[in-house]
Amino acid sequence: MTEFTIHDEHTAPAEVAPALAKIHKGLGFIPNLYGIMAESPQAFNAYQALSEQFRKTSLPKGGQDVVWLTVSRDNACHYCMAVHSTNALRSGLDSETVTALREGKPLADPRLEAIHRFAHAVVAEQGNVGQDEVRQFLAAGFAQRQILDVIVGVAMKTLSNYINHLAHTPLDDAFTAQAWEA
Repeated sequence: MTEFTIHDEHTAPAEVAPALAKIHKGLGFIPNLYGIMAESPQAFNAYQALSEQFRKTSLPKGGQDVVWLTVSRDNACHYCMAVHSTNALRSGLDSETVTALREGKPLADPRLEAIHRFAHAVVAEQGNVGQDEVRQFLAAGFAQRQILDVIVGVAMKTLSNYINHLAHTPLDDAFTAQAWEA
């Protein structure tokens, strides 16, 4: 197994050190995933750019959390499941919804369930989503824009999930209460 370095603002390449310092100041720590991604400024910056754009999408409240948790569960990413469970609860997503997402069960909210099903289909079918799934998503009140918005979230989480798989990213103390096993 390759051991990945977990950088901080003092050991990271110069291109990303200021961003890590800003994250450290804002959170009080640097999440291990960011420390690992910092080895490649391009990986770090790509993830940050996808994250910034995904946060601007037109998905309804809780929809982004649903995408993050659905993709992370489908990809069996222990690190991201813990992080996004913690963040979803902090942002106001109810615990029943978070529990259902962690367990791969349907959601009570029909619009969030439509996002959940669609994001799952994108991952499971590697983007080759059938027209029935697309029609169901659109029938739930979404538009083509939200199809593309979900794909941005899938790309973002796939990047971090795969990095975590390869790096065996250790879970930060801040997220241990929501540790998850596949």
